[in-house]
Amino acid sequence: MRFPRSAPGWTIAVFGVLAAALGALGLVSPNAQLSLLGLTAPQERAAGDFTPAFQTASSMAALNMGVYYVLAALADWRAFFRWTVPFRLLTCTVFVVAAIGGRAPDVFVGVGVWEGLGAAATAAALRSDRRRAGGPAAATGP
Repeated sequence: MRFPRSAPGWTIAVFGVLAAALGALGLVSPNAQLSLLGLTAPQERAAGDFTPAFQTASSMAALNMGVYYVLAALADWRAFFRWTVPFRLLTCTVFVVAAIGGRAPDVFVGVGVWEGLGAAATAAALRSDRRRAGGPAAATGP
């Protein structure tokens, strides 16, 4: 069995496994996924309510993304690790703003914070590895 070879790789792998697992859960048991967030599905849906379709799409995207993250971690693809940081911070910002603005339930603040903390952990691990390796030149390439 292979494992990530670096601290940044571990941060990416952990996020990937969690994303894949939650995505798979959403595909297999959408209501269980909602309950993890403290949300409940209505007993009946109005005509034209395609919320389950969006939940299926986002769950599939999470599963795929999780697998990509794990594969990148196993390959120790440092460029990928660096690319994730700003986009996970953007996700954090969008989720928090959506919750504060009333566009999403308050639980989205927690999801955003999870993304932000994960991005910060990856950034810190990359910075630490770069310092140990002797500077920015050591951080180039996958």
